[in-house]
Amino acid sequence: MPELPEVETTRRGLEPLITDKKIISVHIYKKKLRWNIPTHLKKALKNQNILKISRCAKYLLLHFDFGQLVMHLGMSGSLSVVDSSQPLKKHEHFELKLDNSTSLRFHDPRRFGSILWQKPNETLTLLKNLGPEPLSYEFDEDSLFKSSIGKSKNIKSFIMDSKIVVGVGNIYASESLFLAGISPKRMAGKTSKERYKVLTHSIKNVLKDAINNGGTTLNDFSNVDGNPGYFSQVLNVYGRENMPCFRCSGKIKRIIQNQRATYYCPKCQR
Repeated sequence: MPELPEVETTRRGLEPLITDKKIISVHIYKKKLRWNIPTHLKKALKNQNILKISRCAKYLLLHFDFGQLVMHLGMSGSLSVVDSSQPLKKHEHFELKLDNSTSLRFHDPRRFGSILWQKPNETLTLLKNLGPEPLSYEFDEDSLFKSSIGKSKNIKSFIMDSKIVVGVGNIYASESLFLAGISPKRMAGKTSKERYKVLTHSIKNVLKDAINNGGTTLNDFSNVDGNPGYFSQVLNVYGRENMPCFRCSGKIKRIIQNQRATYYCPKCQR
């Protein structure tokens, strides 16, 4: 599943291509994604200008005068801007034709993505009760430590909880804990504030590096230009089971936590 860096990479790629462009027509080729695409968008968005594109957690928001188009890439979704004359590809389910002869197309083979509408002064249930953005000033060791008090879950599951902080997916959780030298098996409520300070900086650095490198290469993910991300070339632990640790002489171990694969170094992560 595309994680926060992949979604942010997509947002940055789309921004100069669609901002201030007028929508000439809207086409829904397959309305059944995770939820049905609202059919009123075909009329509502025609001749409207895209004011800006933003990101909230792993959601992309296209802003208009009268609301926002809320998109999630699901497990296999991607967005691309192509010449409108280019033939439609299989699994391209939604298209916004723009006034410069280009189209924004939503491609999703597995159809777990979503395209929804949010009215002004409305917050979709999906966007409610989210924690702070990890790269924001609101996310720091104080907020993370306070949220951990009394928590008995393992620290990896804790930082992957979107109510605690958004966008720290499975790959980046393993990588952040490695940089912080913290075992993923450690109990969240038994971790000191000083260690949360180190972990907070590690999360920010890992996500910044991933964004700058185009995200993590996943089987189904591609950037807005169709190219894969490159962050997987510099992963320290994820996907490296039984390989030597870059920091010490230990070997990377793989365990399952909450039905997700976790990679860590038992020797230097305590």
